[in-house]
Amino acid sequence: MARNAEVIRQWNLLRSIEAARYGLTIAQMAEEARVTTRTIYRDVEALQEVGFPLFSEAHENGTRWKLSDAPFKHLTALGFSLSELCALYLSRRLLETLTGVPFQTALQDAFGKFEREIPDKMRAYLDRLPSVMSARPSAGKIARTPEHESMVERLVDASLDRRQAQMRYFSLSHDREGDYLVYPLRIIYMHGVLYLRAWVPTYGQIRTFATHRIRKLTVREERFTPSPDWAEEPFTSSLGPNDGKAVHVVLQFEPSLAPLIRERVYHKTQRVESRPDGSLVLELDVCDDAWLRSFILQFGHRVRVRAPQELAQHIATELELARQHYHPGDMQVEPLGVSTAMIDLSAQSRLPF
Repeated sequence: MARNAEVIRQWNLLRSIEAARYGLTIAQMAEEARVTTRTIYRDVEALQEVGFPLFSEAHENGTRWKLSDAPFKHLTALGFSLSELCALYLSRRLLETLTGVPFQTALQDAFGKFEREIPDKMRAYLDRLPSVMSARPSAGKIARTPEHESMVERLVDASLDRRQAQMRYFSLSHDREGDYLVYPLRIIYMHGVLYLRAWVPTYGQIRTFATHRIRKLTVREERFTPSPDWAEEPFTSSLGPNDGKAVHVVLQFEPSLAPLIRERVYHKTQRVESRPDGSLVLELDVCDDAWLRSFILQFGHRVRVRAPQELAQHIATELELARQHYHPGDMQVEPLGVSTAMIDLSAQSRLPF
C-alpha cells in the first residue's frame, strides 16, 4: 500500500508541475503533497529516471521545476499534454472491461504506437498505476469472438455510410430466426451487451437487436436517407435496453436498504422521500417491463410495490412461484443480511425481447 501511495503521489506531482505555467519549486511541491522536501527530491529523481523530461530553471525566487514536451513533440502535436496522453494510455484498463467494443483492434494499435514511443521504464511506471484503480467486467457479459467483432465493425461502417443491411436474426422471445432488411442507425453498449438500433421498413419503426444474436449480416450497396423522426434518444423510459410507455412506479424500501438506494441514480425521473420510520420511497416514471421487474425482485422482501397495482400483482405472483421451489422441511433457512451485491442489476440476464 505504501508503494502504491508513492506512485500516486509522483503522478499527482507530475501533473501539478505540468499545469504550473512557470513551474514549481521543491518547497511548493512539498507543501501541496504534504511531505518533506527530501521526499520531493526523491520523487523528482524517480520520475526523471523512468524517462519523464523534468528539468530545473533558476529564478529570482528560487529554482523551479518544469516538464518539457520536446522529446515527445510528435505525440503532443495535436494539443494533448504529456500527462493527458499518459492518462489515455491508462484508460485502456477500463476499455478492456467492455466486451466486443467496436474499434477494439484500432484502440490496441493506438496504444501500441504510444508504447513504442515512450521509454521502457516509463511504460513500466505507467503500468503500475492501474494497480490502484481497476474496473471489473459486468457479470453476465456476452463472450467476445473475432466473428462478432468483425460483424459489429461492419454495422458501425454501415451506420456511418447510411447503407442498408440484410440480416438473419434469432429472436429469443419467439425462439426462431427471421430475415430482416434494416437501416442501421447506431450501436449502443448497455449491461454488458451491444445492441443495434435500426429502422425496419417492414414494420415502419425503429427496433432493437442484440448484436450477438445476429446470425448472418450482409451490408448492401443501397443507401438510405435518415428521417428527422429517427433522431431519438433510445431507452429513455426503461431501466434497460427497451422502449415503451412509462408508468408511475412507487417503491418503498425497508430502512436497512434506504442508505443504499438513496445514494444511487437509477433513472433521470427518480424522486426519493425518507419516511419517519426510516424507510425510503422511490418514485420512477419508467416502463413496466422485465428490466423494472428484475430490478425490484433483486431486493426480495425488503421492497414493496405501492403503485401501480398491476406491477404489484405481478411481483407477488413471481415471488409466490419462486416460493413453491422451496419446502421448509427440506432445508434450514437462516435470515440473510443486506449485501451490496443485491443491487447489482448487471447480474440479471433476462431480456425484454
